[in-house]
Amino acid sequence: MRWVIRGLLGVAVLIGLAVAAVLLMPADRVARLAADQVQKATGRSLTVAGGVRPSLWPEIGVETGAVTLANADWSEAGPMLSAEGLAVGIDLSALLRGEIAVREVTVLAPRILLERAADGRVNWDFSAGTLAAADPAVPDAVSDAAPDATGPDADQGPGALAGLTLDRGEISDGDLVYLDHASGARTELSGVDATIALPDRDGPADLKLTAVLNGQEIGLSARLGHAAALAAGDPTRLTLESALGRASLAFDGQLDLAPLSAEGKLYADLSDLRAIFAAAGATPPDLPPGVGQRLVLEGQAAYTPEGAIRLDRASLRQDGNTLTGNLAFAPADPRPHLEAQLSAGTLDLTAFSVGGSGSASATGGGGSSGEASSGGWSTAPIDAGWLGALDAEIGFKAEAINAGKVRLGPVRLDARLEDRRLAVDLHELQAYAGNVTGTVAANGREGLSLAGDLDIAGVSVQTLLSDFAGFDRLVTSADLQVDLTASGNSVSALMGSLSGGGALGFGQGEFRGLDLAGMLVNLDPSYMGAGARTIFDSISASFTIDRGVLSNSDLSISAPLLTARGSGHVGLAARTLDYTIVPTALPGAESGGVSVPLRITGPWAAPNVRLDVEALAEARLKQEREALEQKARERAAEELGAGSDESLEDAARRRLGEEASKGLRKLFGD
Repeated sequence: MRWVIRGLLGVAVLIGLAVAAVLLMPADRVARLAADQVQKATGRSLTVAGGVRPSLWPEIGVETGAVTLANADWSEAGPMLSAEGLAVGIDLSALLRGEIAVREVTVLAPRILLERAADGRVNWDFSAGTLAAADPAVPDAVSDAAPDATGPDADQGPGALAGLTLDRGEISDGDLVYLDHASGARTELSGVDATIALPDRDGPADLKLTAVLNGQEIGLSARLGHAAALAAGDPTRLTLESALGRASLAFDGQLDLAPLSAEGKLYADLSDLRAIFAAAGATPPDLPPGVGQRLVLEGQAAYTPEGAIRLDRASLRQDGNTLTGNLAFAPADPRPHLEAQLSAGTLDLTAFSVGGSGSASATGGGGSSGEASSGGWSTAPIDAGWLGALDAEIGFKAEAINAGKVRLGPVRLDARLEDRRLAVDLHELQAYAGNVTGTVAANGREGLSLAGDLDIAGVSVQTLLSDFAGFDRLVTSADLQVDLTASGNSVSALMGSLSGGGALGFGQGEFRGLDLAGMLVNLDPSYMGAGARTIFDSISASFTIDRGVLSNSDLSISAPLLTARGSGHVGLAARTLDYTIVPTALPGAESGGVSVPLRITGPWAAPNVRLDVEALAEARLKQEREALEQKARERAAEELGAGSDESLEDAARRRLGEEASKGLRKLFGD
């Protein structure tokens, strides 16, 4: 029992000595020591506006009133830090020996201002700081404590963090503001709670932080491998992990502060897009259901002092899709610049096309409900503003792309976006069993205009027309060369301005719902009903397009039982047909030599196909007239006795000469 009493008395004595030491502690000296260390670390003056008083709880030390830390001399935004006060924790064992050693510092309700100047300077670069003693605004109590430039710490110089150690630094209920004067961006964090530990000047520094950005909670933890080296201007290792909602980011690499740059391995899980966009103060994209459940980016990342970002050996995983390659993004005037080389296996984009605008555009259905004229193209405005967001050079290749109805095979292309003009070179685009090459351009400088110079080989016409025009009667493969231009701010306007020309050729195939041979035999349009068809060996034609109207005059069809020629117009904007086909039965067919003009008119979806009776009657009248004329010539030739190699005119002259000769002989008695 006596030992217990003695132990308690010993503890009481120690507590009494500690209390006495605190009560007798020179609080102003502790405050000056803290200010000195800040000045040595930053080269900026720390001003203590309130009184300094000792404290026993929660730490043995002192508490101050309001404090401010000066900003860089080029800033006009006020102090870099202002706070309600500081709580400085003291090493008790050192205090009992009559020494003062600061172990903990808590900054109460601070407002921290981080700035980046238009020329790239940053206010957290302390390497060019000035001693607080040189600042006349610093109180004498603080200035007198400034270190002697010739003392033992002279080698550390202004702005050196090399001599600073701290068991624990804490920020409580703070605000952090970041200003980028180059871009005009302003970012604010509220409710900032952070701790930093740097117990060994030659060891690592640990940081933990929580804050709120636009209503979204952010958590961050980081470790600097050698804080003193970083402060001395040398790079050091940084490991960082952060979380925002279900999104997370991790970095492991090298960091340099003067100037700010970093390089290392990056992993970012961006699956919580709503939290990310909310934190950025932006509206999240309206993605189709099931899209964006998994969005992960990783690779070897680098950030340069100029603000450029590079990502090598990158991998972007979007749900079941994966893109790999290299990217480089650089801020520039007047637009940022992006360079990328990307490749993929099979991309599944069905979620973007099924049930949404992609489906409507793919089928040519005219866009969303209420935004298209009846039976026509969509009149919904097309937003081409994204063309001015940046300049870019992108190379892309994929083994296959599945977009629902549209399935593409190997794809290889290069795209260049410059000053709101996008040009795409298609080196390979396998689609609809064929291949597409050429160039496509979109210009958003003055409204929206499009241009295309394409060579399409071996494309399945039935599938193509079915997907884009709802027309499935033509079954064949096609070769097509087109050179087209269009302008307008909606699909309807683009189709109405479409101009250009080209040529096409179809291989063997059939035209369903149209029996030209049967019509020739029976002169009956009933052969054009369901189940009827015209089989052909080839079709060729050239065409011009002017303001949405396609014109053709040299259509040629070769079929087993007939040939045909055609001419007319196709209203690409109005989606109508006004075309005439004149088939002719070949010799040996049941009605060999018969020609029956066929008129195709009306809308694409339900064209009216009929015999052109008037043209047929005119053709028959012409044939009969020619036959009568031929008979008259034959009778005259017979009467004139024309030889097989003698024309009717020559025979008439000869006969006239003979009659005149006979008359002269009679006249002269011959």
